[in-house]
This record gives sequence, structure tokens and C-alpha cells, in this order.
Amino acid sequence: MGNTLTLLDLAGMVALLLWGVRMVQTGVERAFGSRLRQILGVALHDRFRAFLTGLGITALLQSSTATGLMVTGFAASGLLDLVPALAVMLGANVGTTLIVQVLSFDIVEVAPALILLGVLMFRQGQETRTRDLGRVAIGLGLMLIALNQILVLVTPYEDVPSLRLLLGAVATQPVLDVLLAAGLTWAAHSSVVVVLVTMSFAAEHVVPPEAAFALVLGANLGTAINPLLEGGAGDDPAARRVPLGNLLNRAIGAVITLILLPRIGAALISVEPDAGRAVADFHTLFNVALALVFFPLLGPYAAFLRRLLPARIAAHDPGRPLYLDESACEAPGVALGGAAREALRLADVLEAMLLGLKECLRSTDRKRITETKRLDDLLDRLNTAIKAYLSRLDPEAMAITDHQRLSEIFAFATNIEHAGDVVDRGLLDLAGKKMKRGLVFSPDNEVELLGIIDRLIANLHHAAGLFVNGDERAARLLVAEKETFRDLETRATETHFHFLREGRAEAAEGSSLHLDMVRDLKQVNSHLVAAGAYPVLEGTGGLLPSRVRQD
Repeated sequence: MGNTLTLLDLAGMVALLLWGVRMVQTGVERAFGSRLRQILGVALHDRFRAFLTGLGITALLQSSTATGLMVTGFAASGLLDLVPALAVMLGANVGTTLIVQVLSFDIVEVAPALILLGVLMFRQGQETRTRDLGRVAIGLGLMLIALNQILVLVTPYEDVPSLRLLLGAVATQPVLDVLLAAGLTWAAHSSVVVVLVTMSFAAEHVVPPEAAFALVLGANLGTAINPLLEGGAGDDPAARRVPLGNLLNRAIGAVITLILLPRIGAALISVEPDAGRAVADFHTLFNVALALVFFPLLGPYAAFLRRLLPARIAAHDPGRPLYLDESACEAPGVALGGAAREALRLADVLEAMLLGLKECLRSTDRKRITETKRLDDLLDRLNTAIKAYLSRLDPEAMAITDHQRLSEIFAFATNIEHAGDVVDRGLLDLAGKKMKRGLVFSPDNEVELLGIIDRLIANLHHAAGLFVNGDERAARLLVAEKETFRDLETRATETHFHFLREGRAEAAEGSSLHLDMVRDLKQVNSHLVAAGAYPVLEGTGGLLPSRVRQD
């Protein structure tokens, strides 16, 4: 019974350690997440800055997996070259060792102070960032407490004969140690936790040094598996180059180090007698050595990965541009025609989203919402490709009419993409809220919403036609739709207040959701008017600078 309770206590402390690491990571991501991604995107054009950026960001996040997923996303979208992406991963591998170095010292006394400071920041902080940094402080305190308790739990069992026998068998099977630690790290999504637990066991002589070093190699190998599985699962093999490259260099390093482990282990123990500190130093030295070896070879290594995983674009990929001919960039008229044809595909995707929204309102299947939301990713990809293509055109080679057409294409693509964002983050979220809470629209409200969506689809066709022919009379008809949608919003507001005055709580909740959806549908219509009608009226001088009457 005592042994069972001890195992439960040990498992609980490991879980607490994992939770502390998670709190540190999520706190940093919430406080600086967008800024970290911005820094990462700027620094990814030079391998030296990329290496340092990867080191710094991972030292803050305490997760090379998180950094790896960000970098894999950048590389898969073509926003950065393979060489600096691999350099970021080398830096990330070194950065994840820094917290292990800090926690290898006996600083458990500061844990209560960290938790107290974190709670005060979280409870009293007025700014979101202050609360998130309080979460980081609490996480660090929990990590220190968990590590100390692990040491306390394992110390009495250091000399148990059966444990000694088991550890003797483990010490003679370093390959098994590597596989075990790799599996645990993959499951925990954190090499830091596995290395810290190994360090604690080694410090109390529960695990022999050589077995501990093998476990560290496994942790380094396991943490490279998650980005490969989670970040490179697309159809294009090129999207797996960065995570596979990171996994391969770690695997090569682990195999070589495993062969030389008896000599390396003996040398390290002679320099650092403290087994716990020796584990932390081995972890750092392994990743620094990998960086020193592979950094000069990133060029040929990237070429090898390109040959191993050639890019493949699926012909059926709806997010792939079809009409953006790179060879036409020197002929602006031809290039703008291709960009205009590509922009019309955005209207087709938005129409599919609106039709999906109708199905979501008539269904209780949340999978329909998820499927419809995915269409917004297609809008984003096509919009990004169109804008990048337009930015490559030479302004000096374009006539005045070419510049005007470029502005029209840009406005059309931007407004259609923004309309898709409203459907994705507004209307579909409201449809999900309706399903989750079991709300029911009144028959009149449901019919009205479906009719508004049909009207929006007609206006979308109208806007696409204006984008092609530029007819001023048709543009004025589309602008008049804004008044219709203002009337719909006014009527929905009056209905909602009517239910509130009568005290009909259930009907008021449904009408509140109905009002929110009408407002979002009105915003979608505003984007359609801005996409199709405003550029035409502005070109003919029929658009006033303001609707406000001037004194």
C-alpha cells in the first residue's frame, strides 16, 4: 500500500511539473504571442539572426515544439526560406535547455515568493499582460515545488534491492532508455519535463549517470516528433521539410552520441561530480554541439531535404491560385487581368460560406460549422496570393488606368476577405452559440434570417458583376441595399426591446441572438458594397467624401 501511494505521489508531482511548464508557456504566449510571431517573421531572412531568435523565443516559451510549429507554418506558406527555418530550430533546441540549467541549481526557496508574486499579479493586475506574467510566475513556482517533492519522494527508495536490480538492467540498455524517453516526451509534449525528472532521479542516484544521459538523448529525440506530426501533415511534402530536418539532425546526433556515450559520460562526470548538474550540462552540450556541427552545413542540408521532399501542389487544391501567371508580371495589363479573374474566385468561396451558414442555421450538426469555417482559410490564402502578386508589378510600367484597376482589384479582394472574416468569426460563432445553448428562433425570425442570407448572395453576385463591367447605374442599385439592411437592423432592434419590455426572457435571448446576426449580416453587405459599388462610383465622381451634411 505504501509503495502504491508513493507511485501516486510521484505521478502527481510529475503532473504538477508538467502543469507548471504549461502555465509558463501559455502565460508567455498570451502576453507576447503576437509580438513573438512578428519578431520571428522579421528575423527569418538571415540564418544568424534566425538562430538567435529561435533561441530567445524558445527560452521564453519553454517549448521547442511551439517554436517548431510556428516555423513550420511560415515555411509551409512560403514566407521564409528553408535555411533560416532550420537555423531557427537549431536555436530553439539550445533555448529549451536554458530553463533546465536554471532549475538545476537549488533555488526551491524562492518558489513560495514566486507563487505569491504571481497570485498578486493575477488577482490585482489591471492589464491583461500583467495577469499573464503572473501566470508565468505561478508556473515557475509550481515547477520548483514539484522538482523538490520528486527528490523527497525518491530519496527513501534509493537503496531498495529490487529497484537497484531494475536500474542495473536499465543501465545496460541505453537504446531502450532512448526509446522510453522519446515516447514519454512525445506523449507529454515537453522535453523539459522529462529532462527535469531525469535530472532529479540522477541527483538522488536513482538512475545511473549513463542511463540518465541516454534518457536525455531520448527526450531530445521525442520533442522533435510532435512538430512533424502536427505541423507537417498537409498534402505537400515540402511542408514537412523543417520538422523532418530537425528530427533527422537530432537522430544523427543521438546515434553518434550513443556510440560515444561511455567516454562522454565518464569525462563529464569527472568534470561535474554532481549527477544532477551533469545531466543538465549534457543536455545543453548535446544541443550546442548539434548547432555547431549543422549550422555551417545548412545550405547543402536544405538542398538534400528539397530533393528528399520535393514540392507538390495538388491540382484539386481550392486554395491554389489558378490565374496568377508570374511570367505576365512584365505586362501589367495581362497580369491585372489574371489577378481580376483570381479575385472573382474569392466571391465564389464567400458564396459557399454563406450557403454553409444557411445550412448551419437549419441544422444541429456542429461539424457543418467547422467545415464552413475552413473556407475562410481558402479566402485568406487566395487574398494573400493576390496581394503578393500585385505587389510584384512594376509601378513605372503601368498606365494611369492600370493603377486604377490595381486599386479596384485590391479593394475587391480586401473587402471580400473581410466579409469572410465576419462570417467566420461572427455569424458562424453565433450559429455555434445557438446550437450549444439550444436556442430556437421564432419562425418569423428564422425565415427572415434565411431571406437576408439569400439577399446577401444576390448582392454578392451583383458586386462581382460590377467588378467586371463597372456599370454606374448598377452600382447605385447596390448602394441602395445599405438602406434596406439598416431598416432590417432597426426592425430587429425594436422586436428585441419589445420582448424585453414584456419580460419574455426566453424569447428575448433568441431575439438578442437574432439581432446580433442581423448586424453581422449588415456588416457583410457593407463590405460587398465597398467591394463592388464604391470603386465604380469613385471612378465616375458619384461618391461623396462623407454622408454628414456640411454646415
